[in-house]
Amino acid sequence: MHHVIVRGIERRDIFDDDHNRARFVSRLSELLTQSGTRCFAWALMSNHFHLLLMPTTVPLAQTMRRLLTGHAVYFNRRHKRTGHLFQNR
Repeated sequence: MHHVIVRGIERRDIFDDDHNRARFVSRLSELLTQSGTRCFAWALMSNHFHLLLMPTTVPLAQTMRRLLTGHAVYFNRRHKRTGHLFQNR
């Protein structure tokens, strides 16, 4: 079981509206199903999120890389920005 905490770089927002949060949750759900990762709890705040995950077949790092990269690319394109979105893994 892993408690994953991911924060925006410089504590900046990584979710700015309900559409953004819904898209993230949808992508998370898709990746959890694909990777066989069990999610016991999650919480999204404007500048960070928490996940309580148990990977089964796919390593956690691989699932998180796909989730975070996908969200960062989407967020950066939507807001016409470049660069890092998240603090250290």
